[in-house]
Amino acid sequence: MDLVDALHLREPWEALKIRRIPHHRHSYWYYLGGLALFFLAIQVVTGLLLLCYYRPTPEAANQSVRMIVSNVPFGIVIRSIHAWAANILIAIVIIHTLSVFFMKSYRTPRVILWITGIVLLLILLGFGFTGYLLPWDQTSYFATMIGTELPREIPVVGDILVSWFRGSKEITGATLTRMYGLHVALLPLLALAFAATHVAISTLLGRAVPAGAKVKRETRFIPDYLLGESIIWLIGLAILLVVAVLFPWPLGPAYDLAKPSEPPAGVHPAWYFMFLYQTLKYLPNWATLWFYLIILLFWTLVPWLARVWKSWLLTGIGIILIAGFGILTTLAYFSVAQEKAGAKIGQISPTILPDSGTTGQ
Repeated sequence: MDLVDALHLREPWEALKIRRIPHHRHSYWYYLGGLALFFLAIQVVTGLLLLCYYRPTPEAANQSVRMIVSNVPFGIVIRSIHAWAANILIAIVIIHTLSVFFMKSYRTPRVILWITGIVLLLILLGFGFTGYLLPWDQTSYFATMIGTELPREIPVVGDILVSWFRGSKEITGATLTRMYGLHVALLPLLALAFAATHVAISTLLGRAVPAGAKVKRETRFIPDYLLGESIIWLIGLAILLVVAVLFPWPLGPAYDLAKPSEPPAGVHPAWYFMFLYQTLKYLPNWATLWFYLIILLFWTLVPWLARVWKSWLLTGIGIILIAGFGILTTLAYFSVAQEKAGAKIGQISPTILPDSGTTGQ
């Protein structure tokens, strides 16, 4: 324990030793926060390893990623772990946010936890958006083109934001450099700051017990709860490794700025933006932007709305929104599948249909 004393961690250590975790019928949701933190750590480690070989230029980006998966020892596994862990992390944080919402754990004094959690989710979505372009393949190029066009609808500053994100009027090497800078510099700093704040406040306040839940017993944080958390981490890591090895993350052909081309059939963003992709088919850009900004504002103000609205009303609105997101995402994937199927039929038909000029002979 000399190291603990040297780092002046004696008091926090003793506080954690006497901390108790309540057990009730919903207490298994507590593990999601720690699991999200574990996957965030995996992202940092694998990201640093990929950083050693990646080159953020249009000429070399796709080639450097291809070199990582082909020539670097275990490079294909590291890249797959990074990509799969990013998607799993976002899914975990979304589920964690929903569990907090339905258990009403956002109420005073945990309002700041809710706010920092929302900010962390937005930061993770920012990681996903900026990282999507880095392989510089055709899918990521056109998906980024669509995504960076949406902020143009913001009054006054819309065009400025689009120009800042892209670095020019179109998606170019300047866009790649800016996305890379956001992905490896600014967003990690923000994630570290808000994650540390979130964890610190959660540690101080302890775990929330939902209204009406009967506490069966209490468990010591050290070593009992931490041991259970560690087992969940190991299970998560095992699943991640199996998925990364059996299903390597794909890499499409590089996009050539010197030879502009049309978007490939079925091009689409990551799954966590598919609801937005589908909404853009129904509404103009400006309506889509303001619609989701209003939803984000509602989600952020939930702790205050809960003070004046009936609990069933707030829960009902939340269920409707979740169902809406799910339906839009499902429709988006059906639409993509239809586009790809149509493209395949268009490619096959010339070879299987008879020549109209010779059918009469």
